[in-house]
Amino acid sequence: MSSTPSAIQTDALVIGAGPVGLFQVFQLGLQEIHAHVVDALPYTGGQCKALYADKPIYDIPGLPRCTGRELIERLELQAAPFKPTWHLQQHISSLQQQADGRWLVGTSDGTHFLTHTLFIAAGVGAFTPRKLALPELDAFEDSQVFYAYPPHEDAQGQDVVVIGGDDDALQSALTAIRQGAAMVSLVHRRSSLDASPEVQEAFNQARLSGRLHFEVAQLQGVEVKQSKLTGLKLITPQGAELSLACNFLVINLGLSPQLGPLADWGLDMSRKQLSVNTENFSTSEPGIYAVGDINTYPGKRKLIVSGFHEATLAAFGAAAHIRPGQKIPLEYTTASPRLHRLLGV
Repeated sequence: MSSTPSAIQTDALVIGAGPVGLFQVFQLGLQEIHAHVVDALPYTGGQCKALYADKPIYDIPGLPRCTGRELIERLELQAAPFKPTWHLQQHISSLQQQADGRWLVGTSDGTHFLTHTLFIAAGVGAFTPRKLALPELDAFEDSQVFYAYPPHEDAQGQDVVVIGGDDDALQSALTAIRQGAAMVSLVHRRSSLDASPEVQEAFNQARLSGRLHFEVAQLQGVEVKQSKLTGLKLITPQGAELSLACNFLVINLGLSPQLGPLADWGLDMSRKQLSVNTENFSTSEPGIYAVGDINTYPGKRKLIVSGFHEATLAAFGAAAHIRPGQKIPLEYTTASPRLHRLLGV
């Protein structure tokens, strides 16, 4: 791959929109470096929102207690003055250094960036939906099989089946009802559901009304007519075989972190983590920085607050890289007119 005129040219590209990636955007903004942000999830927040959105966090400075969702909302608000450009629901697929030292970065949807600096804030990897070990479903992905609701096509009047037992799964089923699906079924391997009381109550009411069907079973096969998915073959814990009509299948089994192509980029690694220089959290390649759980160094602790420290020093390192020979002053948001101007205060 070589440089292309269609590539988005930027000073900074951040991989990962979790808490550390969001704080990286803020720190880059203080250095007057605009950032584009890529994340595999369809929303910002990363692991913080995907795995513990409503669970309390107690070790964020100045916030005695906040949920993962609340922390992400505060970090987004903090980064907002710097107007980051989001590129969600895509992952990085290629990386190549150019003759002028910049990096050409490609994503899964064909977007390309030409960036002076690259910040890897990918946590333990890109979060991707957990899939069922049923190869027959592959042919219907993005047409009748989805990992989030609503699907790309109109499901009104169709038979929708949701697999899963957490908040996301129940919300998918309830949304399908509101949007006019003919029949909505939730399939889970256990009778107990792992959902918040409010969502569980709405789910129970939908079942009582007859608009939602709940089946304790596991998927073991599909029914196909004229190259279209028309039904599912299920098996109950007692061994009984069931058939369920299905035009749209939504699989909500949570997310799984994947290191992906990052492992093949030639960066120095140790135990699947990127080795960094703690002066500025640069990697073995100039212009590439790693912050948060993706990096390793002596004394490393996988804490959000540690990632905030790393993002701060990485932003100073990036400013020096982008503006070589120029003094990078240390200024305080309490008193600096320049920082006040940037923050709009």
